Order: sequence, then structure tokens, then C-alpha cells
Amino acid sequence: MTDTTPGWLSADELEMARARMPILYVEAVPVRVDDSGEVTSVGLLLRMGPEGTVSRTLVSGRVLHHERVRDALLRHLEKDLGPVALPRIPASLQPFTVAEYFPTQGVTPYHDSRQHAVSLAYVVPVTGDCRPRQDALNLVWFSPQEAVSAAVQGEMPGGHGVLLRQALAHVGCGL
Repeated sequence: MTDTTPGWLSADELEMARARMPILYVEAVPVRVDDSGEVTSVGLLLRMGPEGTVSRTLVSGRVLHHERVRDALLRHLEKDLGPVALPRIPASLQPFTVAEYFPTQGVTPYHDSRQHAVSLAYVVPVTGDCRPRQDALNLVWFSPQEAVSAAVQGEMPGGHGVLLRQALAHVGCGL
């Protein structure tokens, strides 16, 4: 069945595109902040992988054709965290980093066996009630110190642990 939603590719079309060109993604590190804006906790999604493996990940997804980056970020935050997460998208859409995922391991710290992808990464404070939807099993809040522990980092495939460390450094969590 072909999806007729504008901006979406069928499974075959997506596979063909992934084989020929980088795909643009957005990624978000959901955080809770105190009144002074300091990060107090980091939200990590618990997901079941295609091989039946459980891992911790960040909010992530493709930018659709003719979709603004801001809209893609909001769409994926709502999809993964629920409609009342109340994310505070930064006024400037300058990402804290650009992560390049390659299908070949070792080119960069980021790996995605399906494709070459370029991801704009953001730290996004959320103030509402987060209830994971779709393919996320759960959302767990960690202190910044817990989030960068060896145990949690070991559950983050594809370089998401590296990205999380960069996000926390960007917001001044000197860990």
C-alpha cells in the first residue's frame, strides 16, 4: 500500500532514496530545567529494536519534503512524548551539533546501518506530562550524571550516547 500523505515516501521509495542520498533528520534531547534554566533531568526513550533488542534513544525523525525544521521538531516531539509534553522549541533553530550517520561504522561516532543521514540536534526543555506514543515503550528521566553513566551509555546504540554527552556539554553540564 502506498501512503498518499504529501511528503511521505512509500517503503520502496524510501529504501531507494536512502541508497542514493543523505536523509535529513532532527533529533531532540528532552530535558527538565529548574527556575534558573539549569538542566535537572534528561528524558530518554526506551524502544524495542527490530531484532528484539531494547535500547535507550533520543527523540528522532525525518524532515519531510516541504516541512520546516521547526515543524518537524515539534511533530517528532509530539509523536514520541505525547501531545501534552509542552516542549519549548528554541527561538533560534541553530542546532547544538550536526551529526552525520553513516552505514559504515567508524566514519564518525554515529552509525545507522540503513542509510547516510544528516541530523540537526537540539536540546529541548519540556514542561508538561510526557507519555510516550507509537514505538516508544517508556520515557525515563535521569539526572545528567546518571544519563552519562556507563550503564546508560551502554544502552544507547548508533552514537546517541555521544550525542547526549555533547548536548549536556552544550548546556553547561560539566560532567
